[in-house]
Amino acid sequence: MRWQNLSADGGAAPALFGLDAVTRTFDTPEFRGITFHEVRARSIINRVPGTSRMSFEHTINPYRGCSHACVYCFARSTHGYLDLDTGHDFDSQIVVKVNAAELLRRELAAPRWQGGHIAMGTNVDCYQRAEGRYRLMPGILSALRDRANPFSILTKGSLILRDLPILEQAAQVTEVSTAVSVGFTDHELWRSVEPGTPSPAKRLEVCRTLIDHGIACGVLMAPVLPHLSDSPEQLRATVRAIAAAGVSSVTPLVLHLRPGAREWYFHWLGRHRPDLVRRYEALYRDSAYAPTWYQRRITRQVHELAAEYGMGPSRHSRDSRDEAASEPSPAPQEGSTGAAPTPTQLRLI
Repeated sequence: MRWQNLSADGGAAPALFGLDAVTRTFDTPEFRGITFHEVRARSIINRVPGTSRMSFEHTINPYRGCSHACVYCFARSTHGYLDLDTGHDFDSQIVVKVNAAELLRRELAAPRWQGGHIAMGTNVDCYQRAEGRYRLMPGILSALRDRANPFSILTKGSLILRDLPILEQAAQVTEVSTAVSVGFTDHELWRSVEPGTPSPAKRLEVCRTLIDHGIACGVLMAPVLPHLSDSPEQLRATVRAIAAAGVSSVTPLVLHLRPGAREWYFHWLGRHRPDLVRRYEALYRDSAYAPTWYQRRITRQVHELAAEYGMGPSRHSRDSRDEAASEPSPAPQEGSTGAAPTPTQLRLI
């Protein structure tokens, strides 16, 4: 694998990353067009604002930006804090906290740490493509295992299976749970709106493998896209596939469009489904969230289908509420702008 250190070759990493940041590109097909900014973070465990409504108070985000390139991703706005755009830059300018595992061991050992639940994958996916190169998660999971610290992981990535041995070891000493995001099973739609992710079928294979190895795993049916994946037939097909994977719980999450994500998603609509632009403008006119009546209708339909196929609502419907993680930075927190979610709307990867 060939790589180029852009900083050393006369280019300059953005000043916001600090003087010790290293900017690299890798000359391999899977990383072509992606730039990595390797930084040494000052802290790794983030306290989440508004924790009174959640069952966890802390998160870990080893990456910023995400090569999954999901056009609807709510975390796009966080790239604006780095003076990067929330569209293409979010997909292709990835910040890597190379000292994440080292920092975590130090913070877990600190007297002030009380051993609270830590959620991962709540901002950008910790098992995105970059993880195959940087391998931050084995060190992170090992640190949590060694301290018997409870944790959960939300992902669209199949790379989580690489770390099954550590997950199994951790599950012997603490509470470990996972959730996989599968919003729909339409192959053509997946290719268009989630171009950097494993296929929905592959993600459901991940669920089955985790469950077969004794790792608790639910599905976040996220996002349900209005007028694109919300017909009764589409909802049934998705719930049926989730049930066939052996999953026992599913939680539907309707698309929400916060600043950053909204502009990029509407850009995608204009190119691929211009016939839906006005309908989306009407649906999301007053809020980043779909109207309550629509959310409740989708939730009811999915829960009825889940019951029909022998599943129930996921515990992650509670864990995922307002889970957008805050970075230790003077920049505005991700969860501090825009309209407040309705009781039925949850956030997603």
